Amino acid sequence: MANPENEWAIKLFNRSVLKQKKFKQVTRFLGPTKRLHCLDIGGDNGVISYMLRRNGGRWASADLDASSVEAIKHLVQTDVYQIDGESTPFRSNEFDRIAIVDFLEHIPNDEHFIAELYRILKPGGLIVINVPNIKDGFLRKIRNALGQTDEKHGHLRPGYTLNGLEKLLGDEFLLIKSKTYSKFFSELIDVAIVGMVSVIKKDKNGNSQKGMIVTDQDIERSASMFRFYSLLYPFIRLFSMLDALLFFRSGYMLIASAQVKKFQKSP
Repeated sequence: MANPENEWAIKLFNRSVLKQKKFKQVTRFLGPTKRLHCLDIGGDNGVISYMLRRNGGRWASADLDASSVEAIKHLVQTDVYQIDGESTPFRSNEFDRIAIVDFLEHIPNDEHFIAELYRILKPGGLIVINVPNIKDGFLRKIRNALGQTDEKHGHLRPGYTLNGLEKLLGDEFLLIKSKTYSKFFSELIDVAIVGMVSVIKKDKNGNSQKGMIVTDQDIERSASMFRFYSLLYPFIRLFSMLDALLFFRSGYMLIASAQVKKFQKSP
């Protein structure tokens, strides 16, 4: 049963097409997490971190800047860490599973960070990486025209291709599976929502390293708009289902799982 203080997060999650798609794919690629020690990196406003912990296992969470970390702490309370995209405070061989959600595109040295993940994963451990899939086209032009640029979102790179991600993982990881998801109609909804939230927050230059963070205070300040959006949500969800017509096109998000190539030393 959800903590009453966290009900806003569930409400937000239940009305976010993109967050639901993301969570669905991340949990599918992670597999069961009960009795495992897991880490999520890049939990945004904490909703994904919160939902992952509900699936079981012992979790830690980490993100880049103070505002992101504070938002995650507000939801999950414990074991939340601020990291710099270089090192982490964790022991070697500590985690069975690591989920990296919309994080690698925000840090300068992604190769160094992958090496750090190799260090903290247990032998045979699994990482799941969710990143933007590099795609040019009409939707990117719309985003840029509305000011929703990579810079505005805190992106130091526009994303990754599967080949680029596999190259980044190098010889230390074995790529197990990958897919793209979230196509034109779902992403168009996200463009509209980001534009709406920009108006609500009235904060054109105050984004964190992770872009725009939505918190419970934002929901409280704009309760009437959120209620109006909730009324529209069934139609928004139907609109997102038009993605199925684009079965021949790749999605705007790329997710992959990889197993670390290191083995338990014999005693």
